[in-house]
Amino acid sequence: MVGESASHSAQLDSLILVAVDGSASSYQAAAWAAVEAALHGRSLHILTSMAVQTGFGPGMLLGEADVEWMCRDGERILTEATRVARTAAQGEDLEVTTEVTFELVIPTLIERSRQVQMLVAGSRGMGAFQRGLLGSVSTATTHHAHCQVAVIHGISAIDAVSATQPVLVGVDGTPNSVPAVEVAFEEASRRKVGLVALHVWSDTSGLDLPVVGWDAAQQSAEAVLSENLAGWSERYPDVPIRRIVAADRPVRSLLDESANSQLVIVGSHGRGGFASMLLGSTSNALLHSVEVPMIVVRSQ
Repeated sequence: MVGESASHSAQLDSLILVAVDGSASSYQAAAWAAVEAALHGRSLHILTSMAVQTGFGPGMLLGEADVEWMCRDGERILTEATRVARTAAQGEDLEVTTEVTFELVIPTLIERSRQVQMLVAGSRGMGAFQRGLLGSVSTATTHHAHCQVAVIHGISAIDAVSATQPVLVGVDGTPNSVPAVEVAFEEASRRKVGLVALHVWSDTSGLDLPVVGWDAAQQSAEAVLSENLAGWSERYPDVPIRRIVAADRPVRSLLDESANSQLVIVGSHGRGGFASMLLGSTSNALLHSVEVPMIVVRSQ
């Protein structure tokens, strides 16, 4: 372990951990993670892995000179990520620690996720034949991490214009979305913006929608959304809420609404998933299509 200080110097349960690999996407993730940490008064830990991915069989033997060069390269990546993070935090009193590891990044992050508050990763890394494979990191952590996972896509949405946009949360009417609703209210409150709560009552659209019983289904869906939001408005009176009930496919509705949001929050699996499925089809599809930052909230 090499870095500004060891990760154990901070309280792990208040840490936000961001993985960087030198790609533009990972630096966007570092910027977003810094703003998130400052909003919540948490510490930020920036980690880069210099582990060499190998196939089956003996691993690559590295000489002392190779290890030294990789350490320097890792420190270069961390220095730039730290600069980006502190610039994004805009002078906030943010504690930043850094770490170069030679452990494989995916199992390392999944293991750390048992102790930290949130993992943050970029949606794209250095490419399939480069060292970082951060795209694989974001996919693996959203499926297997034990904490919240934020995936930062093409933009970090921390500019002045994006910062005024609302937070969007998908509400599916099951207990699995309750943690996502709680996180969404807190994020909107800390950002001082509104919250858009979207509930979709049909997985079909267009000509496939039933005509008989439409009004009853719509009213039932509105009642489900109200029930899922009950109590949160009283707890967060500073957060204005816009409720959307739609008869459409969840992915398309959330994707359309995300164009006017700064952050999308969803549960880890939805109404159609088994408890053992760590990522539902809606969450998984959004990971590959939404452009703004997205938080996947693990059910307790």
